[in-house]
Amino acid sequence: MELSSFSALSPKRPQFWQVAKRCCILAAIIDVAFFAIFMVLDSPILAWVNLLSIAMYLTAYVAYSTRKNKLATILIWTEVLYHSALGTLLLGWDSGFHYFLLMFVPAIFVSMSLKPAIASLVGLWSYYVGLDLFGWYYPPLQPIDGDALVLVHLFNLTVVFAMFAYLALYYLNKVNITHDKLRFFATTDPLTRLRNRRHMSELLKRAVESYQKEQRLVSVLLLDLDHFKSINDTYGHEVGDTVLKAAADILRDTVRDHDKVSRWGGEEFLVFLPRTNLNHAAQVAERIRKAIAKYPWHTVLNEKIRLTTSIGVSELKPDDSVNTLIKRADDALYRGKEAGRNWVELESEASCHRPRIVLSSQPD
Repeated sequence: MELSSFSALSPKRPQFWQVAKRCCILAAIIDVAFFAIFMVLDSPILAWVNLLSIAMYLTAYVAYSTRKNKLATILIWTEVLYHSALGTLLLGWDSGFHYFLLMFVPAIFVSMSLKPAIASLVGLWSYYVGLDLFGWYYPPLQPIDGDALVLVHLFNLTVVFAMFAYLALYYLNKVNITHDKLRFFATTDPLTRLRNRRHMSELLKRAVESYQKEQRLVSVLLLDLDHFKSINDTYGHEVGDTVLKAAADILRDTVRDHDKVSRWGGEEFLVFLPRTNLNHAAQVAERIRKAIAKYPWHTVLNEKIRLTTSIGVSELKPDDSVNTLIKRADDALYRGKEAGRNWVELESEASCHRPRIVLSSQPD
């Protein structure tokens, strides 16, 4: 009985099924302990009732295993309601069996919409008050001696306390997992699993603020895959997406551990290089250019082609904003495109020109 209200969570929530199954086993084990306790205390009715409870929990476990979640939930609620009432009626309010009804309060609001939850809560309150009033006006039907009653009370209190702690830890874990997922989706491009533009903009904004305080070097690379539109037009957007994911993997493998990569938009990527000046940034850009040019794109496109990238490089200056920093990299990228593609172009008049390689279906 004791862990059952946790498994009474909504059967429509698949993430609770495995937890509910574990709770059924734990509750059955605790009912075995109750059977032994009440046999020792010479309370045969409560002892044999626990055998019925064990059977109900094992049946609920099987029902959850076969996705008959509604049946399992009905069994669990029924067991807790009758077991709490029977324990209270036979041993009295001080036995603490009523504590288990309180476990339904969070379960109700987790598993139901507001109006049914309020109705269920009123019904549970009425049931609880009814047991309370019975304890006030009627003596226990099968009383036990004072020391034994204290033992039963402490056992019930301990189990319920442990249940609440377990529930709190479980929901805290769920909240943390949900928070991590929300943060991931808020900061990550779903296709490439790189940082998204909004998140990268926030990182750059903090870098600009840090530069103004500590004069830390910062550079950025703005990449564009050459002739990417022709890939979408020729092979379709699904293949284009595969190319983008492969390019993202190349960037992850090529940049340094402390560099940060994002999908900036379409076939554009932006690399944030902390503690890096313009010349060193150009070296990183050159490694990326070579890695993309040498990649066996025929494994992705099923044809002997070469895909290249053009890269614009800029370094953060004292009077820069995020926009001006990226604008200079974008201007450099544009000049590299105009100059022949497969190019690394610096923000200044100097540039690192590379041989022009146009997307082609011909062998190298």
